Amino acid sequence: MRVVEAFRETFQAEPEGVWHAPGRVNLIGEHTDYNDGFVLPFAVPWGVTAAVSPRQDDVVRLRSLQADGVVTLRSLDEAEGWARYVAGVFLALREAGHPVRGADLVVDGDVPQGAGLSSSAALEVAVCVALNDLYGLALDGMRVALAARRAENDFVGMPCGIMDQAASALAQEGRALFMDCRSLATRNVPFDPAAHGLRLLIVNTGVRHALADGQYARRRQECENAAKRLGVDSLRDVTDLAGALGRLDGDERRRVQHVVTENHRVEALIGLLRAGAVREIGALLNASHLSLRDQFQVSCPELDVAVEASVRGGARGARMTGGGFGGSVITLVPEERVEAVRDSVTAAYAERGWAAPEIYPAAPSAGARRLI
Repeated sequence: MRVVEAFRETFQAEPEGVWHAPGRVNLIGEHTDYNDGFVLPFAVPWGVTAAVSPRQDDVVRLRSLQADGVVTLRSLDEAEGWARYVAGVFLALREAGHPVRGADLVVDGDVPQGAGLSSSAALEVAVCVALNDLYGLALDGMRVALAARRAENDFVGMPCGIMDQAASALAQEGRALFMDCRSLATRNVPFDPAAHGLRLLIVNTGVRHALADGQYARRRQECENAAKRLGVDSLRDVTDLAGALGRLDGDERRRVQHVVTENHRVEALIGLLRAGAVREIGALLNASHLSLRDQFQVSCPELDVAVEASVRGGARGARMTGGGFGGSVITLVPEERVEAVRDSVTAAYAERGWAAPEIYPAAPSAGARRLI
């Protein structure tokens, strides 16, 4: 295993163990998590693998096979760049009172960077499950996810919800993870597109998004402001949408319309899955994308073209996935139309002079686990 060989080379020792955590793609339920709403992600086949050994001091030594050099942190506050995600996990666990000291780590990731598939959550969760095992913390999957989210919120400065980390920690192969982001209750819902003659394709637009640049935080603040104006704890609590929209205008009105209708789309999609009507969920994916484009305003031309070209090529439905402003599109395609959809999207990009997007199949995969 590449990460084990790199650990031996870097630290002249064997790692005590190897752990893996996946990225995720969100089937539906976008920008609902921090509004106490519903989400339905699943884990992807790509993720972050970490070879780790504990130390007897508080020093953290890091190497990423996707970066140059070894980072040595004698103080976690010194971390910069990608190392902040790792340092944040140590800080979150220590501040929660867990007896976590230092560690030597080598990490290797194959989640496409900037594709909106949550490589950051995969890194955080991989490190957290390793420390959980090495230091005997006995954290369950949700507590791992919460510690990982705290790392990203408080140390990295990205005000994300719980969805990404929970999907990485709790997902199961062949299932999507339904989560109520208020109660943190979860349920794995069977989701096997292949059994219905369908394929899930991920279209990586190649547009790199940087959600910590303020746009994500701005959307979150708009939602919170709208909730206060409506006198509810969160937009999850809006039951009279028409009445709510009548009391709002501008961006706040648009944000509320998206969040409330998106929650209903999550519930409707789960109903279709339970009924075995997997081929019928495409219309909900299309509606979700239009809402994200027009009401939440987090799409971009590359995402819109990928969605439109996918549907034109024969996809049952498609939508942007992730925080937006770039990243990826998920598209549900009948098996016999896979090549037609690939050709349609590639041609649409070529017509505009854009670089060809990466297109690859994805299936609901297993969550975080120890490999060695």
